[in-house]
Amino acid sequence: MALFAENAMITAEILDIVDPWQDRSPAEASDIFFAAAAPLGVTYLQTRVYRRPTTRLTAKSHWAAGGVVRRVAPESWPGSAAFNYVCFDCNPLLRPIMEGRTRYAFGDFAPHGDPRFGAYWDALGEAGVSEALCATSYGPKGAIASAHIGFSDRDADPARRSVQLAGLLLTEYLLEATVLADDPDPDLTARERDCLAFVAEGKTDWEISVILGLAESTVRFHVDNARRKLDAVNRAQAAAKLVLMRLV
Repeated sequence: MALFAENAMITAEILDIVDPWQDRSPAEASDIFFAAAAPLGVTYLQTRVYRRPTTRLTAKSHWAAGGVVRRVAPESWPGSAAFNYVCFDCNPLLRPIMEGRTRYAFGDFAPHGDPRFGAYWDALGEAGVSEALCATSYGPKGAIASAHIGFSDRDADPARRSVQLAGLLLTEYLLEATVLADDPDPDLTARERDCLAFVAEGKTDWEISVILGLAESTVRFHVDNARRKLDAVNRAQAAAKLVLMRLV
């Protein structure tokens, strides 16, 4: 019961962040997201929509892809020596892009306390960032939307999970508003939609199997079918797409 209560709280927090930006421009949606997330400790935001470089993915090719939608940061940050360092000289975030990660913390790939990344965190500190979360969505033909969500406090907080999940919905929205607007809705079966809707609520395959009276393997089958129909790289992105389509 405690798990279900926590899932309900997280879902409510996410919807509080998401609902106000519907039918807004990508820049407006980014601003609304930041305003809603700031009380939860967010101090920095960068959103982008771009095409993955067709050449080898490097710090320079990643930057050259452009597509910055909104950057909420100190005015002195863009173009500073610290900014250039994390963008060009030391960018550990290329690895999760190569791996198709949808949600992660910067610290997962630039561990705090590792001397190799001391200068990296010093540089981010000039933007008031002690830890940051990334939410990324992947679309057709190499389209990528990302949200870098920075916190001045490095300590983990349960609310950050809600912020990051809402960030994933934001990146799906950015894709929808830019490169996916003319795509037809996928033809999900009722069971696929139901199973994925429970995934969006944070429930496990076992919990869904109990609720729907299905075998756990059957739940996984329906979720994976829905994921493929939604052209999502994993179930988290599939659930985000379902929420934005207002099928939950």
